[in-house]
Amino acid sequence: MDDPDQPQIYLITPPEITLSTFPDTLARVLDGADVACVRLHLATRDDDRIARTADALREVAHARDVPLVIQDHVLLVERLGLDGVHLVDGARNVRKVRKDLGSDAIIGAHCGTSRHDGMNAGEAGADYVSFGPVGATPLGDGSQAEPDLFAWWSEMIELPVVAEGALSPDSLAQLAPITDFFGIGDEIWRTDDPAASLADYIRIIAQAVGEK
Repeated sequence: MDDPDQPQIYLITPPEITLSTFPDTLARVLDGADVACVRLHLATRDDDRIARTADALREVAHARDVPLVIQDHVLLVERLGLDGVHLVDGARNVRKVRKDLGSDAIIGAHCGTSRHDGMNAGEAGADYVSFGPVGATPLGDGSQAEPDLFAWWSEMIELPVVAEGALSPDSLAQLAPITDFFGIGDEIWRTDDPAASLADYIRIIAQAVGEK
């Protein structure tokens, strides 16, 4: 992105993917926007389905020099030629995973709403932490990552931070000056034209950063 202060886009796949169509959809989205990373996040625990999906999406992402990480399936990272892993249990396993995967792997940690967990993840070797959800969602325990958390983090901590979960145009505008990445997933995939939806979000982000 041209503006170094503008948050980058971190795409999160839908939990259910149709392999006959989604790789083409992802390709169109990646061709239409500057995306920093893609996270493979599938609801299934079927290793074969995960592997086939990862193979298809890795081809799309790597052809565009975009890294592909997988959520939680640490043992599949090296086997499937992926770039790293996103851990959803905060700092708990970061140190061990860093040792297992080495220094080149991307390791991220979702830390809910806990700045303490985020700092521990950073100290254990995470490349980034994510906080969320930032909006209301039926998932989880109802807690939300408030703007104050991102404001504090961006002022006090150098480790990159991702804002994700139930994003809206209002939250994008509010958080754009105080986060490094936006984790965008169902917000665009549930629309008729994900590439156009992402372009709209990027315009909101750019405008908010320009006005700060």
